Amino acid sequence: MKYSVATFVLEPYSEAAGDVLAALLADIGFDSFEPTADGLQAYVQTNLLDAEALAAVVADFPLLGISINYNLSDAPDENWNAAWEQEHSFEPIALPGGEQVTIVPRQAFGSGEHATTRMMIQLLSSIDLSGLTVIDAGCGTGILGFAAMLMGASSLMAYDIDEWSVKNARDNLKLNAIEPSGVEFRLGDSSVLTAADSADILLANINRNILQADLPTFVAHLRRGGKLLLSGFYENDVPLLVDQASALGLSLSTKLSDGEWRALAFDVLKQP
Repeated sequence: MKYSVATFVLEPYSEAAGDVLAALLADIGFDSFEPTADGLQAYVQTNLLDAEALAAVVADFPLLGISINYNLSDAPDENWNAAWEQEHSFEPIALPGGEQVTIVPRQAFGSGEHATTRMMIQLLSSIDLSGLTVIDAGCGTGILGFAAMLMGASSLMAYDIDEWSVKNARDNLKLNAIEPSGVEFRLGDSSVLTAADSADILLANINRNILQADLPTFVAHLRRGGKLLLSGFYENDVPLLVDQASALGLSLSTKLSDGEWRALAFDVLKQP
């Protein structure tokens, strides 16, 4: 399998800007990321590389005052992903209740160290998950859904639009003491929920545009009295999401902040 690598230089560089860039690149097919001193290296299967979409990501970068330069090259003809994993050791991540979740991430989000992941786990830990059913929308590495299962949830349906993410999540399931029969993975966008049962909890750590587009679908697949947990956005995105959620019958119960990132928890008061 041939890969291409895009090397980005951000001026001025910040971890938050690198995170935003990685999230936008993941949306157009890039599947692994390596931070550098002044930017990011991002990998994509060469046959999936969309040069126009890449140029648009850079031209329309949402953080003001940051210039981005990049170049493309062929990745070495080797199993670079296996080599990357070998160079990065990942200790089990301790959850608030003492449980441990283990993952080998192949994406920027989902290592357990990112602010959005930390806040989502914090929100999960505030809920008695015993026996509850969970949907993990845009599951990535699977870390959030696995955390919910280890904290007592009875079943998990996890989906992602990226085939590599679904494969990564399936591989990571094997690293954790979770009964596989209670976990289902699907490849696709929110349309996969059409054939899914309603859940008690829905998790979505995705960018604001996708959250806004998918909120009606999310609410339609949550039981009354359930909870919707969201992250992957900034302070100026919060009013837009709260207003839309309120119109769909949700009530904001918790707001968390970690650096520039935000997370929200909503209660489902009624069905739309």
